[in-house]
Amino acid sequence: MAKMSSIRLFSKTMIRGSPLLASNSSRTLFQFSNRIATFHTSAITHQEIKDPYKVLGINKSATSSEIKKAYYKLAKKYHPDINKEPTAEKKFHDLQNAYEILSDETKKSQYDTFGSAAFNQDGSGGASSANNPFAGGFSSSGGPGGNPFTDFGINFEDLFGAAFGGGAGTGPGGARSGGARRSNMYREFKGDPLEITHRIPFKDAVFGLANVSLKYNVMDPCHTCHGSGIKQGAQKHQCPSCHGSGQKVHIRSGFQMVSTCNECHGEGTILNASDYCGTCHGDAVEFTRDHSINVNLPNGLQDGDVIRIPGQGNYPQMALDPELKNSVKLTRGDVLVRIRVDKDNRFSIKDKYDIWFTKDIPITTAALGGIVTIPTVDGTTLRLKVQAGTQHDQVISIPNLGVPRSSINKENRGNMKVQYRIVIRKPQSQAEKCLWEALADVTNDTMARRTMQQSSGTSTTSPGKDTTKTGKEDETSSATHTKKSEDESTGTTDPDEPNALGRLEKFISNTFKKIKGEL
Repeated sequence: MAKMSSIRLFSKTMIRGSPLLASNSSRTLFQFSNRIATFHTSAITHQEIKDPYKVLGINKSATSSEIKKAYYKLAKKYHPDINKEPTAEKKFHDLQNAYEILSDETKKSQYDTFGSAAFNQDGSGGASSANNPFAGGFSSSGGPGGNPFTDFGINFEDLFGAAFGGGAGTGPGGARSGGARRSNMYREFKGDPLEITHRIPFKDAVFGLANVSLKYNVMDPCHTCHGSGIKQGAQKHQCPSCHGSGQKVHIRSGFQMVSTCNECHGEGTILNASDYCGTCHGDAVEFTRDHSINVNLPNGLQDGDVIRIPGQGNYPQMALDPELKNSVKLTRGDVLVRIRVDKDNRFSIKDKYDIWFTKDIPITTAALGGIVTIPTVDGTTLRLKVQAGTQHDQVISIPNLGVPRSSINKENRGNMKVQYRIVIRKPQSQAEKCLWEALADVTNDTMARRTMQQSSGTSTTSPGKDTTKTGKEDETSSATHTKKSEDESTGTTDPDEPNALGRLEKFISNTFKKIKGEL
């Protein structure tokens, strides 16, 4: 992983408001902010301002008192009235320009941000409009010498100043004021979210669970360097590419362009490879196994639900310069707990608060009614009365036996839904088959298949008995047979009439005889 120097921050306004970067996250901006070559224009100068820090022999972290002390010391040495060398006057002039820039906080910020491009050859703040090809042409009201877009309510100085780290407007003479808005920079970075999976029983998903221990692997700040990424006592060195200025100057087609140094990312200083922390190797974080936290799981969870636990995820994987620890806040990301609920073969949750249970009942219970016993998710049992004539998939509702509607008041619950499913079995014995056929006969079910055919027009005789009938008996028998044939053909026999009851009695009698092997 590429080593990162101290953080260079973007404006919060730019991150949230700029259409150029609105789609990027703060982390993405940090990772790439130091690698974006932010160009800005300056005046076309014939004599470039010398580095005031080098002229005074101080570094960028020098205080105002140290700047003044260095200036007076060198000014006394190279004052033309004291020093008669030919180059003394030139050096004294350079000292005056350097002190004028560094003693003024605004000019110092301009130089720290834009380098010598922010000033003209006489050391005053900013380039004049005569030398700046982007300054002239229109006035502030839309006329010559100013911003042509003012009448439209668009301030491009604000727009590009926010997008590339500058100020809201311009400094003296039209230069960008970058340092004046540093207090409004976006200085909080959050780590990546961490997703883990936790499996719970169905009952815990319904009622919730307190003090659940979660263990997971997480990125923590390095315990050796405390997130700085460098060894204790390591010193930064001047960048050899930009010579400590943090910027590169490019001149193309007569225009001078200044960009951030790619080597030091605008810091002006770099670290040797041996200066990085030996534990994290400059990453500022380390991998921790089995990190443990305790959480409370709410009631009414369903398989696939995600619970967000703020501030318990990964620490930002970025090295923080110790000098910025009071102005930059690094916070952990969130933990996303994806809940997996063990499947219960009896219960299910629908409509968030209702618990469903399916009860199988035989067709006889559905037809005649009866009493069934069902379990509840609480661990108790209930006895329910089944109404005669219950239909398949019929649902009854039992109030206040569902999922609690609130974690505070668990007495307020949803409903328990019991769905009846009528189970019809295939006859397992000859007796069952005969009884089903009897039921079909008594209910006039002409579509049901029958395996026992009732014989008609036959009689059973006993040995030694006279089978001769008189004509009157034959007529009576014929009339009875005709009446029976008519009843069977019309299918309108009343089951409560003696004729039907007699048939049922005879059918049951023959059934038992057949079972006993007498027929």
